[in-house]
Order: sequence, then C-alpha cells, then structure tokens
Amino acid sequence: MPDTALLNTIDAEIDGAREALVGLCGRLVAAPSMSPPGHTAGVAPIVETFLSAGGVASERVFCDPDAPNIVAHVDGVGTGRQVVFNAHMDTMQAGDESRWTVPILTQTRRGGRLYGLGMGNMKGALAAMCLATTVLARHREKLRGRLTMTAVCDEVMFGERGAVHLLGARPDVHGDFLISGEGPGFMELAIAEKGLLWLDVEVKGDGGHSSRALTGRTAVARLAAILGRIDQINSMYATVPLEITGVTGGENNAGLRVSLSAGTISGGGVRSLIATQARAEIDVRLPPGVTAAEIEQRVREAANRDPDVTVTAVKAWDANWTALDHPLTLATVEAVRTVRGAAPAFVVRLPGSDARRWRDLGVPAICYGPQPTLSAGTDDFAYEQDVVDCAKVYARTALGLLNGG
Repeated sequence: MPDTALLNTIDAEIDGAREALVGLCGRLVAAPSMSPPGHTAGVAPIVETFLSAGGVASERVFCDPDAPNIVAHVDGVGTGRQVVFNAHMDTMQAGDESRWTVPILTQTRRGGRLYGLGMGNMKGALAAMCLATTVLARHREKLRGRLTMTAVCDEVMFGERGAVHLLGARPDVHGDFLISGEGPGFMELAIAEKGLLWLDVEVKGDGGHSSRALTGRTAVARLAAILGRIDQINSMYATVPLEITGVTGGENNAGLRVSLSAGTISGGGVRSLIATQARAEIDVRLPPGVTAAEIEQRVREAANRDPDVTVTAVKAWDANWTALDHPLTLATVEAVRTVRGAAPAFVVRLPGSDARRWRDLGVPAICYGPQPTLSAGTDDFAYEQDVVDCAKVYARTALGLLNGG
C-alpha cells in the first residue's frame, strides 16, 4: 500500500520549495549551454551546489572536461530496485535573437510562465528533478533501493559525450526504470518515441554551359525528381504495435506518421554552369511500427531509377517504447492523476531523447516534463506550475516504484 502520509509530506515540501525551484531555474538559464558546442561546464556546478545543499553528494563523469555529466545516488535502506532520473544540461540554439521579446539568458517570470532559453528543453525538468531528488533524500530512511539522478551533456545533437559515454563508463546508472524529463508537449506522457533515419542522396551528371541544359537531364533536376517521388512517404502512417495500442500521435497525429525532409540541398557553384553534382541530406522520423530498413528500401527504389545516384545511410535507429501496462507507465499515470487531477494522454514523442539509450539496454523508460508545446523556440518558456507539478510527479513515481514491492 502507498504511504499516503509520506506522499503528502513530499508534496508539501515541494510546494514549500517553489521559490527555491524558480531560483534554480533562473540560475540554470543564466548558464549558457547551447549546442553546438554543447559545453555544460557552466551548468554542472549549479546542479552540484543545489544537490549538495540538499544533502546529496554528486560527481562528474566526462570524456570532455568542457562537457561534463553529473551523477548522484540516494540510497535507501536495504536492497531493492533502482530508479534513474535523467535530464540534459545542453540546450538548442536561440535562433534569430531579434525575434525574442525577453532576454535569452535571463529568466523572466511573468503571467505564470518562466521564460528563458532552455526552460522548455529542458532546464525546467532538470530543476524539477534536482528538487525531487533532494526532497526524497530527506526521507531516505523510508526508501528501499536506490534513486539515481543523472544530468548529461550532448543530448541535443545526438553526441557521444553525454548519455552514451556515461552508460558505457558507469553501469551503476543503468537502473531498473528510467524517468526522462523530456516533455513531449502539453504535459502528455510519452511512452514511445520516433526512430530516426539519415540518408544522403547524391546525383552526378555531365556539366557544361547552362545554355545546353535539357529537360530533366541536369543533376539538380534529377535530384528534384527523386525528392518529389520520396515526398510521398510523408503520407505514410504506422500500424501501432499491440503493446502500445491506445497511444496517440498527438497534435495532427504526427507521432504516428512518417516524416521525411531534405534538411540541406546543394549543387553546383556557378550560376551559368550546369551543376555536375547535386546532393540532399535527408532526415526521416519513424513512428512505432515502421522500420528504418523499410523506409531506406523505399528511398533506394525511388532513387535507383537513375543509374548515377548514390544513396548513403548515415545513421539509423527504430522507434522504441515501453508498454502501456508496464509498472513504470502505471506508476507515472497514477502520480500524474493525483497531482494534476486527470490521467495524461499517451503519445509518441516526435524528436529523439536519451530515453532511447536506456531502452537499448533493456531498461523501461518514459518521458514526462514541463515543455509546454511540441518543441522549444522563440521566447522559450515553461509554465511555473508545470515545473512544480513535475517535481511532485517525479518524486511520487520514484517512491511508488522503489517501495512498491
């Protein structure tokens, strides 16, 4: 049976720490960690100091001193299961700064929102996990097993210095359950996330003066024809695997649709000459039920109508998920229902996250966090109450899993 008194105490302690939580968010925002280059050396001491003040020792684990990861353990009494919190310390770039109406690296607290670069992705969740860790640490004598807090670098650009390095160097952070602070948007619960496929398509052809160009014969025109053919893949929807039947694709059902985009296109260098080469770098996001191999084959079939085309696979992984009836999913739903007053919708997260790194090791993982929309952007923000609520959800879920028998 859940310890209702302990859960209520934890909720009250988190409510009482609202100003400390908001202050932590402000300090995290003020420490630049945009990726690239993804340096987190300025964020790490803020996390370490907060944890230390809450009685939680931490350590740095890194292969690049400019991009450290943080690990902290809270051990309960006796042996038991291990719950891992994971948040990343790097952020996206700000984009066109002239479009921002608030300072990028200064927290603005206004209208129930906390503005600042990285608040949605994901310094708000990082702060909430830090607070949940220190609150649970006060009650460690009532915990079984181990709670682990990980704050990593290099998530934004799929780098190797963050969770990849940490999981390889430190088996003690693998755990039995992974709770990622990556919000899929709108305080929904992501039990799955799309896979990824990167392909490079290159067309070569004869050159010459542009006055000799023929319909459909130049390298650029032939590349354009291929892109037109594979654009139809954007209309392809997945058949959801049975164990996650009930998951939705979220806004516009995007989580259950294949998305394909040519992120960069290049060809030629002189206006008046026929380009002898044209190249497109393709990004495909794969819903559960559609594999990278399947889409790669479709692209190759579309491209191979032209003998002078090369398709190169750069990077790929399939969609990944945790079952709806898994104890981790059920514990998270119960925590959200209690804290928020209603169960969350189950969705497929559109971008990748470090949750995949743990799932690749066989560790079940979910993503839940205070990102208010589908992705961070201009005037990045998180709702203040969402950050507070996430701290409660993380603490309640961890406690339920550790002490749940």
